[in-house]
Amino acid sequence: MNDQSDTRLTSFATHWGTYKAEVRNGRVVGVRDHSDDPDPALIGPGIIDMVDHPTRIEQPMVRESYLTGGPSADRTGRGREPFVAVSWDEALDLAAAELDRVRSDHGNQAIFGGSYGWASAGRFHHAQSQIHRFLNCAGGYTASIGNYSFAAALAIAPHIVGNFRMLLNTKTTWPVIAQHTGLIVAFGGLARKNAQVTSGGVGRHTLVEGLRDAKANGCEFVSISPIGQDMISEVGADWLPIRPNTDTALMLGIAHTLWAEGLADTGFLAKYTVGWDQFRPYLTGEADGQAKDADWASTITEIPADTIRALARRMAAKRTMICVSWSIQRAEHGEQPIWMAVVLAAMLGQIGLPGGGFGIGYSSENGVGNSVLPFKYPAVPQGQNPIDMAIPVARVSDMLLNPGGRYQFDGQNRTYPDVRLVYWTGGNPFHHHQDLGRLVRALQRPETVIVNEIWWTPMARHADIVFPATTVLEREDLAMTHWEPIIVAMRQAVPPVGQARSDYEIFAGLARRLGFEDVYTEERTPEDWIRHLWDQTRQRAGEAGFELPPLDELREMETTSLPPNPKEPVLLEAFRTDPDTSPLSTPSGRIEVYSEQIASFGYDDCPGHPVWNAPDEWLGNAKPRQLHLISNQPKTRLHSQFDPGRVSQASKIAGREPITLNPEDARERGIRSGDVVRVWNDRGACLAGVRISEKVRRGVVQLSTGAWYDPAVPGADKPFCKHGNPNVLTRDRGTSKLGQGPSAHSCLVEVRVEANPPAVTAHEPPVIKKRG
Repeated sequence: MNDQSDTRLTSFATHWGTYKAEVRNGRVVGVRDHSDDPDPALIGPGIIDMVDHPTRIEQPMVRESYLTGGPSADRTGRGREPFVAVSWDEALDLAAAELDRVRSDHGNQAIFGGSYGWASAGRFHHAQSQIHRFLNCAGGYTASIGNYSFAAALAIAPHIVGNFRMLLNTKTTWPVIAQHTGLIVAFGGLARKNAQVTSGGVGRHTLVEGLRDAKANGCEFVSISPIGQDMISEVGADWLPIRPNTDTALMLGIAHTLWAEGLADTGFLAKYTVGWDQFRPYLTGEADGQAKDADWASTITEIPADTIRALARRMAAKRTMICVSWSIQRAEHGEQPIWMAVVLAAMLGQIGLPGGGFGIGYSSENGVGNSVLPFKYPAVPQGQNPIDMAIPVARVSDMLLNPGGRYQFDGQNRTYPDVRLVYWTGGNPFHHHQDLGRLVRALQRPETVIVNEIWWTPMARHADIVFPATTVLEREDLAMTHWEPIIVAMRQAVPPVGQARSDYEIFAGLARRLGFEDVYTEERTPEDWIRHLWDQTRQRAGEAGFELPPLDELREMETTSLPPNPKEPVLLEAFRTDPDTSPLSTPSGRIEVYSEQIASFGYDDCPGHPVWNAPDEWLGNAKPRQLHLISNQPKTRLHSQFDPGRVSQASKIAGREPITLNPEDARERGIRSGDVVRVWNDRGACLAGVRISEKVRRGVVQLSTGAWYDPAVPGADKPFCKHGNPNVLTRDRGTSKLGQGPSAHSCLVEVRVEANPPAVTAHEPPVIKKRG
């Protein structure tokens, strides 16, 4: 009778928005968007079903054969065996004993603290901080470097233009772009779906607002992408449907036109860059006999040569912002489009001017381009890792399959460690990583795999010991992130489901058994830690000249915000003003068109200046009927989070992840909208439900990542995913020896109708047995 009056509202934050949870009779029944959010994310309601979803892990679990055989148990059973529900004490005792055995017998470098992923929002309950702090207290571990989002850019930027995170944190903001930019040229587009999220929390979604303001001020747009929907329609962008992986060739064609027609700013090149004279012979063809002109670029990109020349002139005539999506560097030779975009911006001579230059990552996260007061929030201290051993994050399968193997990374010769134990929390590598058949084989190599997880994700199914973790709605926290002005007091909405515990409580229990509980916890409860972090935040705010409320007052207010930034930043403005007193952090202090440092590495796949190199898999060498797969980020979830929830499920076709084909490609293969198709190559196969759209260029199919891996035969050498995870198809190869990032977007596949598709079982829990 009084359902609405019985509803309690509780504030919380996620990576895709700030909300109030509607709680009735102890259950979350709805979420309300933040009142100040002009463009709330589609993803939000997906959390409603997930708190008590059937995939929830409610009790500690141990893989059946591991419970009796320990680290000598058959490792091929991971991902296929039943689990046994055990008590917390038994699970913690088992995990602590195994951690102690591995570090005693093999050294701490034999422990890999994987834990890559976005986990949940919250400053204290940050999964990566908690596990790294715990493992450092335990004597250290093998860590990972970089990320799957922009690993190639992270590696190349310090050599050519400075620290990449500096570029992100000091980017030109949307208000400056709206006021000053005459033309936005977006390589990879500016996809609204990607800008739903910011790591740590979102207050206001600003991409659409920024694009509309720029459009209203007369800015024009060019979207360069195989996907037409990578730019909102209302800005009226010109769409150049480029061949995937050929952005560098297009940039070279534009650059050649600028140089040949006298449109390049030679004064800027002379004052602010080094290495132009080494690069110019490659561009003009003096070095190899092939001018990288518009005609040459057209044969590679399938963009008409006249269009390329016209775009170059248009860019030179206006205040131009060159935008580069993180997506285009997740391909073979992914460092090259980042480097060439910087060179192209330097040729235009607008770097450091309001609204001009370049930006890497606009729309890739909501925070890129936000106008925010620079402020460094405190975090859970992770301590120092005594083990000097780390791998590029996308090389995890290489590490597990090749202990002692040699590899090259950013000018260094390195050796993979012999990992015996993997501890993963806060992420699902079956979403991020390529070639899942190879990943499954790699996960059969360690003696023990331990996972903290909320749901029965594919990673949890491939563990030996699984600890049930709490959701963001089952604990107190603070949401504070460097790209958003809003601070959220996150309140516990519901009690923990089943026997779930926070990561902090799990690691405290392990630390107690290993003899360093006081060092790990510092004798603080979670509430003590939250108050400690907030006290530090308030102190830093006072030092910065503004005041934040006490914690209890913040909790009453629910949210507060930082003061506005007194000056809108313009990327590299100080460098442009005086490059001698404000040099870049590159070896020369200038923008490096040619890098002597990179050249000294002698890499055949990343020489001393930007070049076009064809990837091993692209439409230029495709066999008949092969298509180029774009496995981009999904619209209806963050990575694989909440895939079983209502928002993600509403997007499925016949229960599978949707795949989009161009009408001509579909017609040639007898495929219709709504069909279930098999998508395959030599690495594996998956099923997907068909959409047909002219917004995907011919020769390309689009299948988003994040569908939970659902193998028809667990452990098969060539996996067949019934649900539509494209990473059974993508290639596990580094972008280059320099960056060693993921190259998911260099992938060819074939597609045909599947007559009798098997049922999807991705969201059914594994068989659970009880003791006795």
